[in-house]
Amino acid sequence: GKKYPRGEKVDTSLIGSIRMGTTVATNALLEREGERMGLVITKGFKDLLQINNQTRSDIFDLTCKAPKVLYEEVVEVEERVMLAEFFDEGKSEATIDLLETQSSKEDVQQNVSSRYYNSSWPKAGVGKRIKGVTGEKVIPLCSPDPDAIRRSLQSLADKGIKSLAIVFLHSYVYPDHEILVGDIAKSMNCFTEISLSHEVMSMVKVVPRGHTVSAAAYLTPKITEYLAGFTKGFDSGLMKNVRLDFMKSDGGLTPVNDFGGHQAILSGPAGGVVGYAKTSYRTSLEKDESNTTKPLPVIGFDMGGTSTDVSRYDGTLELVFETETAGISVQAPQLDIHTVAAGGGSRLF
Repeated sequence: GKKYPRGEKVDTSLIGSIRMGTTVATNALLEREGERMGLVITKGFKDLLQINNQTRSDIFDLTCKAPKVLYEEVVEVEERVMLAEFFDEGKSEATIDLLETQSSKEDVQQNVSSRYYNSSWPKAGVGKRIKGVTGEKVIPLCSPDPDAIRRSLQSLADKGIKSLAIVFLHSYVYPDHEILVGDIAKSMNCFTEISLSHEVMSMVKVVPRGHTVSAAAYLTPKITEYLAGFTKGFDSGLMKNVRLDFMKSDGGLTPVNDFGGHQAILSGPAGGVVGYAKTSYRTSLEKDESNTTKPLPVIGFDMGGTSTDVSRYDGTLELVFETETAGISVQAPQLDIHTVAAGGGSRLF
């Protein structure tokens, strides 16, 4: 092979493609060394992710503690939409048309208590019906105030927050409010990462969606920093002429531009599973009663300097769609790998 003196960039004309996995996100999550981040959420729900879903690893353990959330600060945004079907059910077309054009209606007060809504909001059920991305119709009750948002985000930037996770209750069906806040944040040029929940994981349940987008905002800057250091070792042809793919947590490959922090939590360990599945798995010589050759499952034990990853392969890659790593629940397809924060470089005090 060709020798490269220290500091000389690698000639990419000799490279066809690069496929790699990384434990940067895994280690950053285990050691809580991600980017400083803030959470932007619908007003009234600032503690939602802190409360979580109340799941306990040991239901009778009175001393159990909830893991710390990834964000440092919270900004609440006055925004709200409602699903039109809950209000329009049983109403005639004429009534619905009237609700879309008039500013008030008697049956609004009969169906929805005003105590749930700010006095400055339009009455619930009154307003234009808008078709969301799922095909369901929604009624915007309150739109974000750009000036108020800009002031709130500036306060985060002044505190040193560099990354944002934006999650609104119904953004899975109506993402316009998240997009608006995201665009305002981008225009301020204060934040290195802005993650929108409907882009990261468009699902109904806001708690797991919120945790997943938090993981993306917390870890993606570390991935970006790692990639910047990695690409410096190559000439300018790396991003132009060489296909650079990264291993995702589900064992698949993705182009470097689509590689986010929430996809990278088990990137390195997933590469190990795919590797030993290809090299170590074999069919047993034994046969069962039907004279069919039985497979011989393989157990993977992958100890690095920071963590240890354990997995099993029996002929198919087992996927899970909700995992908890270092106390953080993430909704994303991942190989069924169990990770603990104890590796070859760990010390016990």
